[in-house]
Amino acid sequence: MPSFRALPPSRLRPGARTRTDGMHVPVARATVDCGVYSEGARLPGKYTHAAALKKVHEIEAEGSDAFVWVGLHEPDEHQMKAVADVFDLHELAVEDAVHAHQRPKLERYDDTLFLVLKTVMYVDHESMAKARQIVETGEVMIFVGADFVVTVRHGEHGGLAGVRKRLEASPATLKLGPYSVMHAIADSVVDTYLDVTDLIETDIDSMEENIFSPQSQTNIESIYLLKREIVELRRAVSPLATDLERIGTEHDDLVNVEIRRYMGDVLDHTIKAADRIASYDELLSSLVQAALGK
Repeated sequence: MPSFRALPPSRLRPGARTRTDGMHVPVARATVDCGVYSEGARLPGKYTHAAALKKVHEIEAEGSDAFVWVGLHEPDEHQMKAVADVFDLHELAVEDAVHAHQRPKLERYDDTLFLVLKTVMYVDHESMAKARQIVETGEVMIFVGADFVVTVRHGEHGGLAGVRKRLEASPATLKLGPYSVMHAIADSVVDTYLDVTDLIETDIDSMEENIFSPQSQTNIESIYLLKREIVELRRAVSPLATDLERIGTEHDDLVNVEIRRYMGDVLDHTIKAADRIASYDELLSSLVQAALGK
């Protein structure tokens, strides 16, 4: 498996976090958490990413299963390279992980799966008339190998501490190995899709009531804003269904049957969210026409 090579400046895409003063910030600055797991439990102690993988190999040499989960938040190129060298991550996936604004996708590099999920957050607002943003998006990238998980998060929302805490409270799930982490993250992200669509539906109901009320003035710009946000949400959610389906059909040599079954439930919820979003888009188009004719 190719290891990561530092990318020349000419290949860096806009948005890359690089330093121009020659100083490299330690990986620890971008590390949110790093844990070693064996037999359904987290081992005590603090580890660097390299020490954690070494510990995993020691446990495996003794005949037990173990894996490490390293969580990173917005690492720069050099921080990501340091992690990639230890876990032998493919350079193309690593380049994607450094940069935000990736599309949802699933890729395989030898025995490592790389999944990109778009995270979403509903932006509270006093009223649609005063709203400037409805949905904020971010990303979480997940590398999963035989005995490791590396997650890379972009954005201020979508933290994974809650996911990690729930997993650590479920030894039976952790015993399923590193792909249990991929499932838990995907499940959490997709549940948020459904939560956000519920809140957007409330906005649409309020907007619809306003449009069909003879005494109310209609702010058509609010409809256009929500329609643009729905387009962004659709781009985050809709492509994921195909990728989740592929986990269950194309990678059975990596993902055990129980995790594949769990991922099927996540797929069902993703399709449900995508269907809701498509229906909202159609409804908003109708509301635009109604507002123009008011």
